[in-house]
Formats: sequence, structure tokens, C-alpha cells
Amino acid sequence: MRARAATAVAVLLVSLAGGCSGDSSRPRAGASAAPSAPPATSGPGAPADTSCKPRASLRPAGPLPKPGAMPAGTYMRTIQDRGRLILGTSQDTLLFSSRNPFTGAIEGFDVDMGRQIAAAIFGDPDKIQIRVIGYDDRVEAVDAAEPVDLVADTMTANCDRWGDVDFSTIYYDAGQKVLVSSTSDARGIGDLGGRKVCAAQGSTSYDNIAAAASRPVPVARAGFADCLVAFQQNEVDAISTDDTILVGLAAQDPYAKVVGPRMSQEPYGMAISQKHHEFTRFVNAVLERNRANGTWKKTYERWLGDLGPAPRPPAAQYRD
Repeated sequence: MRARAATAVAVLLVSLAGGCSGDSSRPRAGASAAPSAPPATSGPGAPADTSCKPRASLRPAGPLPKPGAMPAGTYMRTIQDRGRLILGTSQDTLLFSSRNPFTGAIEGFDVDMGRQIAAAIFGDPDKIQIRVIGYDDRVEAVDAAEPVDLVADTMTANCDRWGDVDFSTIYYDAGQKVLVSSTSDARGIGDLGGRKVCAAQGSTSYDNIAAAASRPVPVARAGFADCLVAFQQNEVDAISTDDTILVGLAAQDPYAKVVGPRMSQEPYGMAISQKHHEFTRFVNAVLERNRANGTWKKTYERWLGDLGPAPRPPAAQYRD
């Protein structure tokens, strides 16, 4: 039985993950939306609001300064003088930012994005402090009482969030898909009408399920680890969220598979405080260099190589 085979793994995952909730952080209460951006709509058949050009970030100011020689008066110099970069991320998104059960270190594609920024500032990628944050805290984390310097956490750059934070250029293109039993004939959300499909409570993934034309039955759980338990115990028929998260869940359940066309586009950017536009430009310069010199490709191959050959990295777009 699928439930017997994998429940122990899922229970362990829940104990480690706690409130894993996919891409569920909302804009700050009372915050204004991005300029000229009407309220966003979500879900299949209701394209996400792109009026603010959410993929477009701030253009690099010029050549990167040498590591250890950040310009005086910049936020990069503040980080250098502190002696470490503070990265906000999760500890439960396998392949992107999850805790290694053998070493205790948090590692993955997102973590390496942060390490590459640390290397550009210090010349040493290990000069980084990882602070685990909740998905619902990602927007606030860069301006909290004890802020992180940037957030790299499978975070979709969208118009609502641009009203609160800067985003880097897009470093990964994800999209919402569906995880089903390996014996299922379903090929996507369109084949799941009337079936129970799980997503994290309060997540944009849940909203997209509820808006699907096929009328699946959305089921909310505290996090996607909880969805995995429900799936393995046959309480729900499927799980739906970003394909990046689903790949990590499927890797822990041999009786599951990821199917379907993407229900939505989820471009990931690193979130940075709007108080530090020069840091956003610096981060974009690092990303631009790493796209060109093969670092992005090597990072993909390290963490996501099992998915197939590395695609081209997302092309940078700028708003100035």
C-alpha cells in the first residue's frame, strides 16, 4: 500500500518542515500595490497581472567591484563590514533549500544563489548566515526589526510583491503542476474535476486549484508536507503547487509522479529591501555574470540535473 510505504518518510518530513506552504506569502497588510497595477487575479484562465512588468528589475550600475572592496556608503559595504551575508530561506524545499539530514546544513539551488552573492562581496561563499524564515514572512523579512539582506526561497516575483520589495532579475522559471499516483491516468488539472487536490492553506497554489475550469475540490493543509501525508494516506487524490516543490515531494515517494502542463508561470527572483536599490543592482550584476560564465548552468546541474539537461538561464529584463 502506498500509505504504508511512505507515511514514515512523510511524518519525518512534517516534523522537520512544520509550516511548509509553497509560494504563499502575501503583500504586507495595508501596503500599496505596485504603480499602475490593478488587483492581481490568479488561476487558469485568469492570467496573472503583469502590468508592472514583474520580470524586469534594476539594471546593473557597471562593472562589479572587487571582492572585499565594496564602495563606501553602499549596502554592500555594510554587509562587508558586518562580515557575513544574511540569507533568508526555508529548510524544507528539497533541491532548493532543505536541511541535509547528515550534516545539518541547509543547501540547494536557492542557497547557492545566496552563496554566489556572498562570494562576490567577500571572495568567500562561506561568509553567509542562513536564517530560516516562514513562507508568509518572506516579504517582511528584508525590512524586519532584524532584517535579512536578501530572500532566495522559491519566491515568485509578481506585481503585488513589487509594491513592497525589490526583486532581482529572474533566476529560475517554475510553474504550477500536479502530483498524482504513479498509476493515475490524469495528465493534468483538467483531468481532476471533482477530485480532491491539496495545497498549502493560504497559498497562491490553493487559489489556482479553486479557479481551475475543471472544478477540482481544493483541500487545504498547513503545508505541503502535510499534503504529502494526506496523499499517501489516500485522503486526497493529488497535490498541486510549483513544479520545483513537487519534484522534491515525488523524490520521496516512489508511488508518485508529476504531470500536466503548467497551470501558471512562477518566475523566481531574490527579494531585497527597497531601501537598498544599489544592492539590487549589484545582485543583478552578479546574476548577469554568472549566466554568462556558466556558473548558473553548473548550479542547475548540481541540484536539478536529474530533471534533464540544463536549459538556458532566464534572460535578464530591466526596467530602467
